[in-house]
Amino acid sequence: MSPTKELTEVIHEWSEVFMRRSGRDFKHCLDETGLSFSQFIVLMRLYHGAKSDVSGIGVQLGITNAAASQSIDRLVNLGLIERTEDPEDRRAKQLVLARKGQALIRKSVEARSHWIESLTESLTPEQQQVTILALTLLTKAARATKE
Repeated sequence: MSPTKELTEVIHEWSEVFMRRSGRDFKHCLDETGLSFSQFIVLMRLYHGAKSDVSGIGVQLGITNAAASQSIDRLVNLGLIERTEDPEDRRAKQLVLARKGQALIRKSVEARSHWIESLTESLTPEQQQVTILALTLLTKAARATKE
């Protein structure tokens, strides 16, 4: 088997393991919170600092403004996000993550971090160095690849 084919297979295998674990953890979080996939995505977007309004959320999720507004209303009612006045346009409302929303997303991020830490701790220092080099190269190549 050629090295390129072998690498491709190894990347596919890693992707499957990672996505399965990631999906399971994500579903657990949704089940635990009672949030929909799109509501959780809204929280993640706000957590990572993206400024948003209702129409921006609708565009990102590929849903109508009315559907986005309903989803946002639920998040507001749950105390996870807040509507604030846009400093550039007082008629418009910006969405920001409330403390409760920040805590929820932080908990989700920490769960993934713990899994990654336990995974890396299972490797020897030499394996860790090889993995750092390989993933750094792979990340650079992925970023350079046009979509």
